[in-house]
Amino acid sequence: MPPALLRAMNGVDPALWFSAARAIPDHYRVRGAVRRIYRYYEAPDGRPHAAADEAAALFSGEVDVRSFGRDVPRGTPVFRTIEAVIVSRTPDGGRTVEVRAPAFVWGEVRRIVAALREVDAGRLTLPRLRAALAGEVRLTLPTVPPEPLVLWAVEYDEPWTHVWRGPNRRQRAFLADERARWWSRSQWLGEVVGRSERA
Repeated sequence: MPPALLRAMNGVDPALWFSAARAIPDHYRVRGAVRRIYRYYEAPDGRPHAAADEAAALFSGEVDVRSFGRDVPRGTPVFRTIEAVIVSRTPDGGRTVEVRAPAFVWGEVRRIVAALREVDAGRLTLPRLRAALAGEVRLTLPTVPPEPLVLWAVEYDEPWTHVWRGPNRRQRAFLADERARWWSRSQWLGEVVGRSERA
């Protein structure tokens, strides 16, 4: 059943790609994931971000999430596990902020990214961030825009039993069309920028 189901799911819409499938037991619960991984994409800005890299390393283990979530009780610290916050560079000079944890409170990833930005800008010190994570103080942080945020993976104890073998014909055609569309847009943008620089 999983192989046929996977083929059927990949035939629904060429913009949706399903990579694996498995039969599940009756006691399976969607919320029983062991890990969720979010990625937030930041555009290039030409800055080194060394302070943000150092701040990201503080997000590990049990941390107080009152400064990083919405509708979290404010009275006493609310500790949740964060496995890691990893900042990596993208080929275009931007950054990817990856956050790994068993579960998240509402808005947590976007406020973690906001905290990294605040440290970078010099508005938040590392000792104060460390104190907030330990539950000693609470921070008032902005919430960064949601558009660059991607739920990258949800992991369960059960292994996948049927893995995707690559795009079908409709998906390959869709991908080729998307690449052509983006190439055309980049060429047009390059011409517009070139004309404005020559003007």
